[in-house]
Amino acid sequence: MNSAQSSEGNGGPDLNFRLHIQEFIREQARPVEKFGHQPRLYRLATQIGCGSVYDDDVVFAAAWLHDLGVFVGHRPEQVEALAAWDNVRYAMQQAPSVLLRAGFPEEKIPAVLDSIRTHQPAANPETIEGILLRDADILEQLGSTGILRVVAKIGRDTRYSTFTDAVATLRKNLAQLPGKIRLDRAKEIAQPRITLLQLFLRELEDEAPGDLF
Repeated sequence: MNSAQSSEGNGGPDLNFRLHIQEFIREQARPVEKFGHQPRLYRLATQIGCGSVYDDDVVFAAAWLHDLGVFVGHRPEQVEALAAWDNVRYAMQQAPSVLLRAGFPEEKIPAVLDSIRTHQPAANPETIEGILLRDADILEQLGSTGILRVVAKIGRDTRYSTFTDAVATLRKNLAQLPGKIRLDRAKEIAQPRITLLQLFLRELEDEAPGDLF
């Protein structure tokens, strides 16, 4: 049984504000493939949280709005400005107005902002909603999805000029992220993703030892 709680209580989630938020992100997500991260992240968070008591409205809103600051049109384009850009802070600044326009419960906005603030692997969330979002975001950086997300940035993200840059990030993710996962259910979901990423990197080394560019 999933013990998630929403603003509608036993009546189910308020789909009106959810649809508004989804449509807003669909319009703003650029490059276009960035739109897929939000529904995947929310789905993962609910899978991890199955059987736990948490506010599903908060998790939904944080999952859909946490990356607003990485979209083209929201982030700076100049290399120097982009290197210093705090996309989390930007998302926290923009989220309240988006949520209020959508009709989201105003009293829950601080919890959404806190979950956004602590969603990255280096953070240490203290709420169940924040932990669910952070664990889910780590899972999105592992396995086949994690590979696709990094490879898609080659040549258009200043961090990834070459294949070698992308592989370095994948190796770093494999080495550092699994140990940061907090919840047992997330660790279970992570295992096949970790195995796939290990196999991919091992095969890549066999195919292109030392001459990958």
